[in-house]
Amino acid sequence: MLKDVAALIGRIGVGVVFIAHGWQKVAEWGLDGTATAFAGMGVPLPTLSAWFAAVVELGGGALLLLGVVTPVVGVLLAVDMLGALVIVHLSNGLLGQGGYELVLVLGVAALALGFNAGSLALDRVVKDRRHAAVAA
Repeated sequence: MLKDVAALIGRIGVGVVFIAHGWQKVAEWGLDGTATAFAGMGVPLPTLSAWFAAVVELGGGALLLLGVVTPVVGVLLAVDMLGALVIVHLSNGLLGQGGYELVLVLGVAALALGFNAGSLALDRVVKDRRHAAVAA
């Protein structure tokens, strides 16, 4: 049970950070502003990339937090962070201004939590209840 609580805490923390980053792209900068910023950073297909990042971070963060389709969400969030690492942050080094430490940690945490969501994930709770109902 302690492992499941730890996974829940991890999903909540990492999910909140992704939701905040996705919300920033949608509500604060706007998708056009995000695309413009991405273009300035050399991100290919900046409009499509802005939409992908915003949707994956906002929606994926929420789904990770709740524990819904976590393997898929974990992979999508990791791919999002891999793109940010390789395209934008890698040349800045691990630490310091623009470094890749945050995107690295977020990506590997999302991937790990996606495949180890714990029994307190919504998917697992629903699945366990279905099995109990079928067994009864």
